[in-house]
Amino acid sequence: MKALITSGGRGTRLRPITHTKNKHLIPVANKPMLHYAIEAVRDAGVTEIGIIYSADSDEVPRRIGDGSAFGIPITHIAQDAPLGLAHVVKISESFIDGDSFIFYLGDNMIVGGVGRFVEEFERCGSNCHLTLAAVRDPERFGVPEMCDGRIIGIEEKPAAPKSKYAVAGIYLYDQSIFEAANAIAPSARGELEISDAHQWLIDHGKVVTYSEITGWWKDTGKPIDLLEANRLVLDHMPARVDGSIDEDTVVSGNVIIEAGASVRHSVLRGPCIIGAGTVVEDSFVGPFTSIAEDCHVRGSEIDYSIVLRGCQILDVGPRIEGSLLGDEVELVGAEGRPRVNRFMLSDQSRVEVA
Repeated sequence: MKALITSGGRGTRLRPITHTKNKHLIPVANKPMLHYAIEAVRDAGVTEIGIIYSADSDEVPRRIGDGSAFGIPITHIAQDAPLGLAHVVKISESFIDGDSFIFYLGDNMIVGGVGRFVEEFERCGSNCHLTLAAVRDPERFGVPEMCDGRIIGIEEKPAAPKSKYAVAGIYLYDQSIFEAANAIAPSARGELEISDAHQWLIDHGKVVTYSEITGWWKDTGKPIDLLEANRLVLDHMPARVDGSIDEDTVVSGNVIIEAGASVRHSVLRGPCIIGAGTVVEDSFVGPFTSIAEDCHVRGSEIDYSIVLRGCQILDVGPRIEGSLLGDEVELVGAEGRPRVNRFMLSDQSRVEVA
């Protein structure tokens, strides 16, 4: 079995960070999201991975490489334009080359891996096996219509969903999916929708089965989803101290201090992770916070946040909470009188001021 993993898309809901960084390379618990997808399919027994990337940027192929770092061969497949997930399938037919495959959207995260879905697909002998998750907002996703435990229809982003389930971004296929992808027409938004391909399979008598995701699953398309994925991953990580913590620092819960990090005169309340080369001093780092490498946090408080590489958080008065800070962001407390707020923000930034 092979795997296709997506890494394209513009990440509009995660701007401004995605103006300069592919959203699939945003770290969750200090590891790029895309790594979780690669490791999940590798651990499920996949023998080769194809990663679809946007042809206008080589960031993903450059960062991921040929797969030697992951112990599995990786081929990078360029998509010239974002023409839909069924188009991704269509352009990958020569790579799949007659095998069955798992199609994994690279910004999805799931606990427990995907091996159980592979096993169920093979046990059922189906043409298509979908993963379903109960969600509060099914109108954001492809939604299945169910009858007597069978999927009888699928609608993309319906105004009036016919079930509480979303079709999650993990699918398994045999060669029938290429027939479907080549048969459907673009939707009103000009894309080949994967939901239309699934509906084509149903309409043409193909066997479409499913597994329900009973643990946690996240489509990390929005900042709050990214923060929740970070929380859930950190909650399952064991404590580890490879850096240094002085005797004046108070530590509680699962805390990970990566090699070269230094923590002084601070309070760390886990689960949290402090990246390599980062210095934390006279500060509070609260639960569900990831601070990446080479940051400096001084005289500040932060929790339930993701802080990317090279950030400076220095003498900030109010606690920072529920925040996503991009590479090399500087948050610095104002000095002198009158006390003022000064901002230098890129397009589509959002700031809440206490």
